[in-house]
Amino acid sequence: MISESGKVVGVDGDRVWVQTIRNSACQSCSARQGCGQRVLASATGGRANQIRVLNRLNAQVGDDVTLAIEETALLRASLLVYAMPLLLMVAGAMIGHQLSGGEDLIAMVGAGVGLGAGFLLARRAQRRSADQYEPRMTRIVSATVLEAPANPTVF
Repeated sequence: MISESGKVVGVDGDRVWVQTIRNSACQSCSARQGCGQRVLASATGGRANQIRVLNRLNAQVGDDVTLAIEETALLRASLLVYAMPLLLMVAGAMIGHQLSGGEDLIAMVGAGVGLGAGFLLARRAQRRSADQYEPRMTRIVSATVLEAPANPTVF
């Protein structure tokens, strides 16, 4: 399971907006001294992302939470979004090339049609099983404590 920590920045019905800071993987890389990515990562200081997740733990604004997603779900989503359109693009180009007798323009049109069909199929498959690819809030690390008034009124 891949996990990331973040802070709840908003509540939207049964969902919350969680802000995470994406850090560079440079700290664990053995080639960090001679890599240009390290310079870029240090210049940006990480990038803030906000994601909307189901609030099953009743988190409130200001709570530090942990989000997680299964590795297999991430792999399936990546294959769906990247591999399906590319495979259909190649198949469309090959079919266009074969049907036209070697005409490049028809092969390019076939590639475009295959790419478009791949994006449409990926979108349809994603909508059908969207909850599979959504990160889940696994725990509240630290909750925001509401302070009691200094002079409570007793009736």
